[in-house]
Amino acid sequence: MDLQLTGKTAVVTASSKGLGKATALQFAYEGANVLISSRNEKELQATVEEIKEQTNNDKVAYVICDMTNPTDIQNMVEQAAAQTGTIDILVNNAGGPPSGKFLDFSDEDWQQAFELNLLSFIRTIREVVPFMKKQQSGRIVNIASSSIKASLDNLILSNTMRPGIVGLAKSLSQELAPDNILINTVGPGRIETGRIVELNKKTAESKGVSLEQVKEEADKEIHLSRLGEPDEFAKAVVFLASGANTYITGQSLLVDGGLVKAL
Repeated sequence: MDLQLTGKTAVVTASSKGLGKATALQFAYEGANVLISSRNEKELQATVEEIKEQTNNDKVAYVICDMTNPTDIQNMVEQAAAQTGTIDILVNNAGGPPSGKFLDFSDEDWQQAFELNLLSFIRTIREVVPFMKKQQSGRIVNIASSSIKASLDNLILSNTMRPGIVGLAKSLSQELAPDNILINTVGPGRIETGRIVELNKKTAESKGVSLEQVKEEADKEIHLSRLGEPDEFAKAVVFLASGANTYITGQSLLVDGGLVKAL
């Protein structure tokens, strides 16, 4: 299948590591011009070099961007557009909010989660849409969480903010369809990243059990009986963001190995 990504410009946010990095890597393999971002320049530099080395694609660049800072977001999009004059693809990603229960969080905590996990997506989409409208084509994929389908224990901030991304995408899929701009949301289940390790450690501490025991019990809940690999998740994102996707928009997809039982 030809994904029609050669020479396309893709912006992948929060991509110096984890799922964002895996997604950027897949775009580079397909010959896209890729701009990655995060707040950590040292990690960004290392990731750019790693992607270039693995893919033999030298059209990979980075920009420092705090996704809660609207000026940073505007600058990121401007730098991406400067590469080829437009932006074809946006993959919205951001680090997950902290774990905890309702009474653990202050107004400030709620505001930070809103700005990082919902408002940042809104701001970035707002910056790229004019480029896509001008060329009458574009793909937007929002990376969320499996909490868009089923709530997760001890993750009330995620359970609240992530479904907002789905509502945003569903509404925009209707508004942007006349301009051939497709927008979808992809929720990872338990993919083997630093985020999962962090959450498993907290679970182990709270239950007073070993990290290995937590992992074994979690794997049993997944129909495929294992954690997903970052590249397995990334390939789904890249397909939805590609020219091969011509008729899927406004949808929410879980890449979870069958973990979530909700319809």
